[in-house]
Amino acid sequence: MIAIDATRRNFLGVLAAGLIGGLVACSGTAPAATSGSSTPASGTGASGSSATVLGADQVGPLVQNIVNKPGKDLKPQRLADGLVPPTNKWFSGLVFGDTALPVFPLPLSFGVDAKGFSFGLPTVTTTAKTIMGGYAPIIEVGTGSNTSWQVVGYDELSVTLQGTSGGNVVGTVVIAEGSPFVSFTAAGNTELSTNLPFAASGDAYSVQGGASSYGLVTKATVSGTTVSLTKGQTATWFAVPDGGTLETMAPLAADPVKATSATYEVGEVASTTLEYATVGGGTTAFATMPHQQATLSGQGDELGSYASSYGTLKVYAGNKLSWTDLLLAARPGLELSKLSDAERKEVAEAVKADVAAAKPYPADTYFGGKALYRDAQLLQIARQVGADDVADTLKQQVTIELEKWTDPKGCETRDAFCFFYDTTTRGLIGQTPSFGSDEYNDHHFHYGYFLYAAGVLAADDSALATRLAPVMNLLAADIASSPGNELFPSRRNFDSYASHSWASGTSPFADGNNQESASEAVTAYAGLTLWAQASGNQNLEIEARWMHALEGASAQAYWTNFDTTQPVYQGFEHSVTPLNFGGKRDYATWFSAEPAAALAILLIPVSPSSDQLKGDAARIAANVAEGIGSKGFDQQYGDYILMYSALAGEDARVKALDALRSFDKSKIDDGNTYSYTLAWLLSLKS
Repeated sequence: MIAIDATRRNFLGVLAAGLIGGLVACSGTAPAATSGSSTPASGTGASGSSATVLGADQVGPLVQNIVNKPGKDLKPQRLADGLVPPTNKWFSGLVFGDTALPVFPLPLSFGVDAKGFSFGLPTVTTTAKTIMGGYAPIIEVGTGSNTSWQVVGYDELSVTLQGTSGGNVVGTVVIAEGSPFVSFTAAGNTELSTNLPFAASGDAYSVQGGASSYGLVTKATVSGTTVSLTKGQTATWFAVPDGGTLETMAPLAADPVKATSATYEVGEVASTTLEYATVGGGTTAFATMPHQQATLSGQGDELGSYASSYGTLKVYAGNKLSWTDLLLAARPGLELSKLSDAERKEVAEAVKADVAAAKPYPADTYFGGKALYRDAQLLQIARQVGADDVADTLKQQVTIELEKWTDPKGCETRDAFCFFYDTTTRGLIGQTPSFGSDEYNDHHFHYGYFLYAAGVLAADDSALATRLAPVMNLLAADIASSPGNELFPSRRNFDSYASHSWASGTSPFADGNNQESASEAVTAYAGLTLWAQASGNQNLEIEARWMHALEGASAQAYWTNFDTTQPVYQGFEHSVTPLNFGGKRDYATWFSAEPAAALAILLIPVSPSSDQLKGDAARIAANVAEGIGSKGFDQQYGDYILMYSALAGEDARVKALDALRSFDKSKIDDGNTYSYTLAWLLSLKS
């Protein structure tokens, strides 16, 4: 994926023109097991509950042992001292850069500036290519002239900001994903102003803002556009949901959210519980996203709904948002036991040709990791089709390359093929960055490929796992430490409420953070699972299986198989949404306007663990038809679309196989091979 920032847009045209040898990835129906696989759809592996994963006690010595040096200054201008810089979060735009940018704690949009803070329900509009739900500063709250803001606390879903005006702390604001409430607590006697006059209505105050009604609950004095608070008093604003009432929401707003947390259980399914703790221990309200709604449990009364760019958000009273997702299997390789002798011979010859034509390994973390994953897959294929000489060669060269990358002191003696610990932003950085990885863009995509390759190679080689572990565990910690510690943030990219990852490190966008290649995110957590299994880390494996399940479910729900009956899709003329932000969704990619790219970015790398691509055959066929257009399969990225098309059924698989055998091999992506594509299609035989 490319979660691209403004400084990188300048070379997008160069990338698309062909300097990239392959697909660059950015940022419904239940998935089923890949046909012919040896692993069931529910997956196999460790089961259990959330626990500390790669805590400071485990990763501290590893950090001390690797090269430490300052990384790029990402300008966390609005972050309090002592907090780990929160890269890749939904709220990163509040922290980094010269100016704070809007964020999207659905159902609301929210922003801060020198005048104060603003929020409102986004107005959702749908066009042929874009679903927009951007920043809507409908309620503006003034906190004094030249107010400066700092993030002084954050947890799983919530952020606490402190405002300072004239050298004095004015108060703190708390927002949270899923919460319809924005609360302000005064640090001293404070007078706030609002752009709209709130009028008394029972035990609350209300005003019409745009198409919606907004409420205010406080013990402070409210007079028109003025809210006068004494030290410690709180004012909480909220949007009244469609079908709901001010009277129902007001008592819930009276006890503001103070903290949030996430827990999970992995058993027959992946169970997630997000908890909203309030100041007084009372009940609050939360909005549920479409992917959560079919399996909700334990919620209170339904209170109405909000429109969003992701679909209708249903609102419930309660403190715990709980739902389940199907587990996905993390597989080291394809299952080729059904191949005939002739097919084995065909695949063996293809593997030999691909290995003979291989180019030197790239030095950057994206293409370097991708190449290691690719060759780990070739190794798995070669072993199964009897090409043992090729398999031996592959094992040796991939092992050598992995050991080079995982030399803790590698960056002392060379300027490539190594990682160092960034003492500035606190994370692991490849010495040769790509696509802004030194700004923390796309770490889960890049590191997922390394973890996948290591998980495959070390699965039956404990000595190799031990040799790789000091650095490979730091790659895992960079994207999976939980809870956060002084060395790494908690689950850097992953958002448990949205149930998917965010790709941009600093999120320099007015529409919030984004993710493009949901498929590479799925692959990342499958790779994390495989490494956890190979290295014997059960807590990491349980967490990785949980993230794999949620990322797969959201990939279907919002990228490749969204529910077209939702009102938000009326007028949207495409069957996939390649690029999802907090505040909008686009039929677009960072790197190409071609329909094939728009689909392929959601497929790459079509790994053995890509069960999220399974689903309704008609929808797959529709996605494929849109992706290939009038050009057919024989085009750049057509190899991935060929593999995906075969999931529509046996007839489609046979047609894909015929098309592959006449495919222009020069168009095969650099993270893929002809032999892997061939083996994938053969592995799906009925």
